[in-house]
Amino acid sequence: MIDCYSSITELSKALRKKEISSAELTQMYIKRLSTLGKEYNSIAEMTEGIAYEQAALADHRMEDTKNPLNGIPYGAKDLYATAGIPTRWGSPGHEDQVFDHDATAISKLREAGAVLIAKLAMIELAGGGNYDVANASISGPGHCAWDKTLWAGGSSTGSGSATALGAVGFSLGSETSGSIICPSAFNGVTGLRPTYGRVSRYGCMALCWTLDKLGPICRSAEDCGLVLDAISGYDEKDPSSLREKLNIRRKSGKMKIGLLKEAFDKNKATECEKAYHNALDVFRKLGHETVDIAYPDLPYDMATGIIVDAEGASAHEHFVRSDRLDKLVDINQVAGMAAALQRPAVDYLWAMRMRTEALKANAIWDKCDCVFTPVFYHKSVPIEGSFAKSFDNMGGASGPENLLGWPACAFPIGFEEGAPLGANIIAPCTREDICYQLALDFQRNSDFHTKRPVPA
Repeated sequence: MIDCYSSITELSKALRKKEISSAELTQMYIKRLSTLGKEYNSIAEMTEGIAYEQAALADHRMEDTKNPLNGIPYGAKDLYATAGIPTRWGSPGHEDQVFDHDATAISKLREAGAVLIAKLAMIELAGGGNYDVANASISGPGHCAWDKTLWAGGSSTGSGSATALGAVGFSLGSETSGSIICPSAFNGVTGLRPTYGRVSRYGCMALCWTLDKLGPICRSAEDCGLVLDAISGYDEKDPSSLREKLNIRRKSGKMKIGLLKEAFDKNKATECEKAYHNALDVFRKLGHETVDIAYPDLPYDMATGIIVDAEGASAHEHFVRSDRLDKLVDINQVAGMAAALQRPAVDYLWAMRMRTEALKANAIWDKCDCVFTPVFYHKSVPIEGSFAKSFDNMGGASGPENLLGWPACAFPIGFEEGAPLGANIIAPCTREDICYQLALDFQRNSDFHTKRPVPA
């Protein structure tokens, strides 16, 4: 029985058997997004007009294509350029911004036959100024799909909540330092952050040229693989994009899973510790081994923060120097972006040297194939108040993965007081297949990813 929580594969089979049309699917998701999506502040801009046109085209070509995304409605984080449709970057200072071209990822999904039904809410300018409140967005505070008193996560706020609510077939997010992994964990969905350069960033807002990555947020690892297949690949419009072809379904056999020393006791993370060990039991029963590992003790977060400050200030220099900066919702963002313009070059160069030093962390791949670790030790934080205080007890590993461009797949492993807990598989550069395979193994032997926050 097809409903709004059905997988891409299930939806695709139903479309091919003509049990439902893309036009009907599109209508179903638009109705849900217009109600629940609006209620949870998941929407940046509805795109009904173009959606029904694309759905009609998908229905027309159904018998002539084998692409599993043909006719599947989706939403894209509002930093993906869409020709003729507002792309505000979550920012009140860009409320009139409209581009005349599509981002490469949007173009690839259109070619695959996917149906764009909405631009999804995000934190203003992807949080480049170090935001501190949930309502740092032109769309308002993003509510967690499982508990409206909790935050949906950032900066891909709407992508996480809309996917969890069954308001889109899948979504696109982006990550500089946690923006796919965080909302996936907080909303109980599956997000795949690919290797740096795996997906072309042409047509997407730049926050940090040497850290930004684009990827899918879906309801399962299997769905993430289908979407990443469609949007990955070299693009001459983005010289940083990888020429190496993605092989997401490469068979790797039994793997060695690296385990970091987790601070469950320090963070009073009883439920997360239980979920973590239950997940490890699943992996071990499937024949995967575990081995203790440790990253070199280096200031990864400090280096990442400096790089984001410096590159973000450069990317948005004209905006930061304009009177539009004061239109941003969060005064911390305003102050942070203004201060970033004053970041000394010596700081940036130190951070880049530290990034080179961080390459030593690649030595862990001599001991293991991947790393398994909680995204955070607790459920999402309260939507009201300061994040600085709320995140004090969240914990989670602080490592080199974003600094070095490693891929990761986040997925739900349990619950704390009715809200999801997420973990992620982290792998070496270009080995998205390892993240995919381990997450797929877990989801074929558990049902956390099938849980629903609200009825279909």
